[in-house]
Amino acid sequence: MPRKLTHYDQTGQMRMVDVSAKLETAREARASVLVKMRSATIRAVRRHPAKGNPLEIARIAGIAAAKKTSELIPLCHPLFLTHIDVRARFCSAGVKIESVVRSTGQTGVEMEALTAAAVAALTVYDMSKAIDHGIEITGLALDEKSGGKSGLYRRNPQPKRLKSRP
Repeated sequence: MPRKLTHYDQTGQMRMVDVSAKLETAREARASVLVKMRSATIRAVRRHPAKGNPLEIARIAGIAAAKKTSELIPLCHPLFLTHIDVRARFCSAGVKIESVVRSTGQTGVEMEALTAAAVAALTVYDMSKAIDHGIEITGLALDEKSGGKSGLYRRNPQPKRLKSRP
């Protein structure tokens, strides 16, 4: 059976999805994004400019953003989030950001995980733009989600490992 877009009614009008009949289940979503920058920019950002440690500020901004997702995305449900983790680390291409959001509820937390990663990336850009306006935010994606009727989704499933014989 083909899936359908859930934010439209039978007449094509936009609507908030009615989740009142859905069961509460444990939900988790993971998202990631890459903030690409030149090597010189990475070196400068690592030196922690006057605004503070950009990775720590980005982490806090991502956490705050996840909490405000329903205020930013018009048809998202306000959710009680039980866990938010945002991690940012330097890599050879720039800054890799990963977020994890958990809740027990009637709808998923994918948008909260994506919002956390996106706002953390924008924060890194904001703190770095003075020396490099060519920074690129790329690859924002839902990496994994679990819970609810649709169950587990993985963007890049791990290959099955063969059991070694004794």
